[in-house]
Amino acid sequence: MRFEKMKKIFILLIILLPLSAKVFAQDSLPTVPHYSFRLDSTTIMLGDQTVLAVEKGPMYPSLDDLTNHDVVAVRQWMDTADGTLYTALTSFEEGEHWLHIGADSVLLTVNDVPGVDTTSTNIRDIAGIMSQPYTFGEIARMVLFVWLFWAVVAAAILIYLRIKRRKPLISLPQAPPLPPDTRALQRLEELRQQQLWQQGKVKEYYTELTDTVRVYLEEACGIQSTEMTTDQTLDAFHSSPASGSETEASLRQILQAADMVKFAKSQPQPYQHDLALGQAIDFIKTTWVALNPKTDNPDTENTAS
Repeated sequence: MRFEKMKKIFILLIILLPLSAKVFAQDSLPTVPHYSFRLDSTTIMLGDQTVLAVEKGPMYPSLDDLTNHDVVAVRQWMDTADGTLYTALTSFEEGEHWLHIGADSVLLTVNDVPGVDTTSTNIRDIAGIMSQPYTFGEIARMVLFVWLFWAVVAAAILIYLRIKRRKPLISLPQAPPLPPDTRALQRLEELRQQQLWQQGKVKEYYTELTDTVRVYLEEACGIQSTEMTTDQTLDAFHSSPASGSETEASLRQILQAADMVKFAKSQPQPYQHDLALGQAIDFIKTTWVALNPKTDNPDTENTAS
């Protein structure tokens, strides 16, 4: 009984041994991947390229996987939007070549270039240079280039000369100058707003006051007062068309009061500072009207009033 049992086990082992060996052999073989792909063209000319597109999968074939002795994988790039791998393929062997893509294959037909004898050893010289006539557009461009070149040169010379002579590159139209009375009255108004004598700067106050009057005499009456003493200025103003008893008296009081402050260190009363400024304003307005009796300029009339 025991012998019969062992005999059955032995027969069962003999039956199962080939089956287990077959399963083990199948498990040990490498798996060949299957790819979903498309080829742009299965027929190309010798040296041309076709593009293989492998759709997204768990793995992609490399350049080495797609290259054999007939077909060469040149380069690869990935479309990250849909995960498609593109490979440029070429061949320099005429005929039909099988391209193996994983577990699949596709036939690529490579045709020779017609009319080219690749076996010929006759080497030809390089063809000579062909001369072509100039077109109107080419001539126009050359003329325009010459004109632009000389225009740039002339502009550079002009800029250099103006910079050397300290002149502005662009001359803008100048506004007409204000009349002497307007400029003098504006300076006196600025002097009022500075409040120099209120800050203890009495000498500076009278210096600015008399300078304004003297400049006005130069511009309006032609008297070089800035280069004259007080007496010389009074003598010159006496011969001016704007001279009068009141204007001469005002000019004398203005200049002498300033001389007392500047040279005798006099300290006038506060009301005298404003009085001197008011005398200067009246002097300018009165003499300007006397110098321009026929003027119809409304600005001058308003200033005089």
